[in-house]
Amino acid sequence: METWYTAVTDIAPNRVAVRGRPLQELMGNVSFGGAVYLLFTGKEPSEKVARMVDALLVSSIDHGVTPPSALAARNAASTGAELNAAIASGVLAINRFHGGAIEGCMKVLARIVALAAAGSLDMDAAAAQILDEEKNAGRRVPGYGHRVHSADPRTARLLELAGQLGLAGDGIAASAALGRAIEQSLGKSLPLNVDGAIGACLMDLGIDSALANAFFIIARVPGLTAHAIEERSTQRPMRRIIQSAAEFRQP
Repeated sequence: METWYTAVTDIAPNRVAVRGRPLQELMGNVSFGGAVYLLFTGKEPSEKVARMVDALLVSSIDHGVTPPSALAARNAASTGAELNAAIASGVLAINRFHGGAIEGCMKVLARIVALAAAGSLDMDAAAAQILDEEKNAGRRVPGYGHRVHSADPRTARLLELAGQLGLAGDGIAASAALGRAIEQSLGKSLPLNVDGAIGACLMDLGIDSALANAFFIIARVPGLTAHAIEERSTQRPMRRIIQSAAEFRQP
């Protein structure tokens, strides 16, 4: 038998250690966001980093009945599917055009930062050049504009918190520069949405863009669960779900 290695979690009789940290020591001492950061990066999260990751996860916990993932979870629940199947249906609906903008935005911001770091351009000039490249390639820059919000309150809070915690860096600076470049190009503002804000914050936390959409999935599972449970317990089976007909009512 050929031995292979993992650096994620060590399991032995009476021992569970995540990235070398006994799990019982993390419990009650490290927040869920901090534990996710440790699991993904192998680095000990500071209190500020853990607080920022918690905020990133909370920012995407749910967005009503209109997202495709919520509809998928509700449709599955309406058929009588078990909870795990309904949640999985919602997760499978998270993809390039729903939740996927985080990774895409991070990659664009990374190009801006790299171009500015080369020394010949400042952040605004680098953002304008990258925007031109995207436009010439016929690609829409991910992370800007929103179908519901003209001023996404989640974005404002994430950027505010990153500044308060001293965690705002080149990612957030590049996102602001790109926003200015977009406004100059279009002649109107196209504000940074929550996906773009999450991407900028993850970049400043040193998170690899390959992990970006995992944060959205982790964050959204509780919301998908709530929708599936509500659908199964309050609505008739196999109904035609018209998202625009839903009205919020406080119980």
